[in-house]
Amino acid sequence: MGGGPGDPDLITVRGRRLLAEADVVIADRLGPRDLLDELPPHVEVIDAAKIPYGRFMAQEAINNALIEHAKAGKSVVRLKGGDPFVFGRGMEEAQALAAEGIACIVVPGISSSISVPGAAGIPVTHRGVAHEFTVVSGHVAPDDPRSLVDWASLAKLTGTLVVLMGVDKIGKIAEALIAHGKSPDTPLALVQEGTTAAQRRVDATLATVAETVRAEEVRPPAVIVIGDVVTEGPGTPTK
Repeated sequence: MGGGPGDPDLITVRGRRLLAEADVVIADRLGPRDLLDELPPHVEVIDAAKIPYGRFMAQEAINNALIEHAKAGKSVVRLKGGDPFVFGRGMEEAQALAAEGIACIVVPGISSSISVPGAAGIPVTHRGVAHEFTVVSGHVAPDDPRSLVDWASLAKLTGTLVVLMGVDKIGKIAEALIAHGKSPDTPLALVQEGTTAAQRRVDATLATVAETVRAEEVRPPAVIVIGDVVTEGPGTPTK
């Protein structure tokens, strides 16, 4: 289940209904955790970050917890932030359940890649400014051999670039985009804890973002928006 970007009001109607019917909720750190306080006392809430891993990797342990509770006849909700299939590893969990013959329902969620910029007054597309937007994961740096992102091609696009999970790598990301031809003056915004009461927006450019992140102490979770749309919306920078 995708819980949306953080504001509990931004979970879908279906998501909220199924959450209320759960026996067990396995929840990520991100997402509408305030909704967990509304669950009946009998519901078992499991913090995915605190599942004992032992000989298993984190994802394997989560998969095993889902399988164990489902086989016990429980109604299990795997509550994720954003959308479960947008860098949420939801398909891995669905495949693990399918391998055990366990049926599951996928409940899409509002992705932070669109909703968080919108909440900060930034349109990811805008007439005459951006006719496309691209969402990429920034959890590994451009020079990391594990990276599957073609940063050279992204640098040539004229639309909006949205980077998720990239706060600690944004300096190297900016360097790569500039090295491949993106203007150092390209505007950029970091929206930290978007849609929540703690939301703040910090603006920079590709040339200044690394220092800005350090000076302003920007921390995850934050969505990074790169492109001319940053200066088009009604939002104003906040610190």
